Amino acid sequence: MWEGLRLQVFLVCLGVAMCSHAPSPQDHAHRRRLSLHRHRERGKEGQVLHRSKRGWVWNQFFVIEEYTGPDPVLVGRLHSDVDSGNGNIKYILSGEGAGTIFVIDDKTGNIHATKTLDREEQAQYTLTAQAVARDTNKPLEPPSEFIVKVQDINDNPPEFLHGPYYARVPEMSSVGTSVIQVTATDADDPTYGNSARLVYSILQGQPYFSVEPQTGIIRTALPNMDREARQEYNVVIQAKDMAGHMGGLSGTTEVKITLTDVNDNPPKFPLSVYTMSIPEDKVVGEEVGRLKARDPDLGENGLVTYRLVEGDGLDVFEITTDSHTREGVIKLKKMVDFETKRAYTVRVEASNAHVDPRFIAWGPYKDTATVKIMVEDADEPPAFTAPTYSFEVEENAPDGTVVGRVHAKDTDVANSPIRYMIPRYTDVEQIFSISPEDGVIRTTRPLDRETQPWHNISVSATEISGHHQDAKVRVNIKVKDVNDNAPEFATQNEVRICENITPGKLIETVSAVDKDEMAHHQHFRFNLAPEVANNHNFSLKDNRDGTAGIYVTRKGFSWMSQNIYLLPIEINDSGSPPMSSTNSLTIRICSCDSKGTILSCNVEPYILPAGLSTGALIAILACIIILLAIVVLFVALRRQKKEPLIVFEEEDIRENIITYDDEGGGEEDTEAFDIATLQNPDGASGFPPRKDIKPELQFPYALGVRPAGNSVDVDDFIRTRVSDADGDPTAPPYDSIQIYGYEGRGSVAGSLSSLETVTTDSDLDYDYLQSWGPRFKKLADLYGTKDSAADADDC
Repeated sequence: MWEGLRLQVFLVCLGVAMCSHAPSPQDHAHRRRLSLHRHRERGKEGQVLHRSKRGWVWNQFFVIEEYTGPDPVLVGRLHSDVDSGNGNIKYILSGEGAGTIFVIDDKTGNIHATKTLDREEQAQYTLTAQAVARDTNKPLEPPSEFIVKVQDINDNPPEFLHGPYYARVPEMSSVGTSVIQVTATDADDPTYGNSARLVYSILQGQPYFSVEPQTGIIRTALPNMDREARQEYNVVIQAKDMAGHMGGLSGTTEVKITLTDVNDNPPKFPLSVYTMSIPEDKVVGEEVGRLKARDPDLGENGLVTYRLVEGDGLDVFEITTDSHTREGVIKLKKMVDFETKRAYTVRVEASNAHVDPRFIAWGPYKDTATVKIMVEDADEPPAFTAPTYSFEVEENAPDGTVVGRVHAKDTDVANSPIRYMIPRYTDVEQIFSISPEDGVIRTTRPLDRETQPWHNISVSATEISGHHQDAKVRVNIKVKDVNDNAPEFATQNEVRICENITPGKLIETVSAVDKDEMAHHQHFRFNLAPEVANNHNFSLKDNRDGTAGIYVTRKGFSWMSQNIYLLPIEINDSGSPPMSSTNSLTIRICSCDSKGTILSCNVEPYILPAGLSTGALIAILACIIILLAIVVLFVALRRQKKEPLIVFEEEDIRENIITYDDEGGGEEDTEAFDIATLQNPDGASGFPPRKDIKPELQFPYALGVRPAGNSVDVDDFIRTRVSDADGDPTAPPYDSIQIYGYEGRGSVAGSLSSLETVTTDSDLDYDYLQSWGPRFKKLADLYGTKDSAADADDC
């Protein structure tokens, strides 16, 4: 290939050189015209006129691109007619690339290219040539512009700028179906030779595809290409210049062609017969089994729908399509029973939802399969003969009364016996019982309709053998009414009338209620009790509508003498047997004004002054408030006078009441606080008084301190004691109380409680209680009797 390229470049260079040195016919004609013109001028004037004219000898120049020879390539030669060859003419070159790419010999006018040129970078250069005098640099000819063209050679291969390519074509397309067009470009000159004339060919992808040599359009070459057999193809396309001849350059690209899916395959079941099973205890909606028809098509073309077309299980089973797995799911539509029917057969049809009309002749696009469904026996719980039971029983019926009977049976083939029971949580009080063998329900006690008219219980039936499965049923028991309740007043209101009421006036309308169930034809009858049937105060009229009116029959009542009347009324119902009761109506006599307005119905308020005005009431209240203020002021002054002489700090512990919740130890208790020091400051010197014995008197008692016989009055005794206490200078002006929660042990005085007085002897003498007067007689008898009895025992 390179040898051919060198030969071509050599021939082109040789032709350019010959063209640049050989004068063209136009140049010869131009020269002849110039010579003829000069001859005519000479004949006319008789002399030769020398005018400075341009006499360039040049043509359009060419230079071959990519020339890599050792010497600069000769582009062409410039020559002027004024150049006589003596070297006085100087040629100057300017323009694109002058001095860098193109250089000129200023003596000969030869132009050379000093660098390798690339037509794809710049196809031509515009230059300007001028001849000037060498010594003066004055122009001898006007400037002349010329073009140097870069001669193209086939140095650029074709290129696919948009590769690789991806294309899609439906499967089963006919031969010649256009797939895609590929296009290559060549940087060489398309107007010169065949360097840019491209031809397309397929290198890889036969015999499935072909390509048009001139356009690059790829088409299918085989009919009925099946996507399910092969989906993708890698096709290699070549573009070659020089019209595909030997020596041309080429480029390739890859085209990935994918066959798209069409619905050309019907669904197909892998098996013709499927076997499934389902236990008889499955509920409606349970899944029985799955089956799937295969369709190799994709997307909508592969969608399959299922339906049951025939068989004895059309009303028992149904089929749906799983949207994820595209399987047909057979489900239970109605409960099955092993004891009734043990096997079903259905036929399932699978079909395409979308059919391509181009391939409808390839159909049918559906398939069928037979499904046999076996029903398996299961240990089912017993079944009651009724969904619920309702019974009635009369109230007050004796215990053991039969209410009704429930019945259940085993639906399995074994037909096991049934045992009945009442769950306790439905009959907490165990009002009913049931026979375990036959299901007869009885009462365990008399029932009261008025307490609970309905009883709702459950009965459980269990197989004696097997898995002990049970079934429950609801039993509603109504308690029938018996007339066992007497009627009574509907309300217990008190009737108030004025003492000056007019005779014959209706004062009350009474009505009755009955806890028993009243029928529409039943009613109440009202009568006055026999003991008041002939009274002259009030009368009763039965209205025959379940009510009765009470009337006044006399004139003039006195609420001061009798303000309440009790009127007994007998009420009878019409039940069977009839019941009656006597209810008392309370009638209160009240004091009224002339207009009949009740003022008072009680005796006590009437005794109070009546008719007090508002001003009088306010005055009375004011007096009471003033009196209370005076009393408070008086008490405050008394307390101020009795303040102690000794001024203590903010809080004196001697004024507190000290409570010990623990047991005191008497003389053995050395840790307890001794309040005697505060009660008697003189005892602080070291002689604390004893509390378990009678204290010795430090000062002589006044006369009358020890009562004698029966001549002592207790009041005088107390006053004497108070006077002695007030006049005692050693007694502090305060009191302090020390309390023990209970007595301690070891005290000389013994227990201070009176709980053991009856059983414990006491050494105290209570004879003086006889002289304390009648008020202490009971206490004196209590203790004096004990002493007398003790004396009798001693005797």
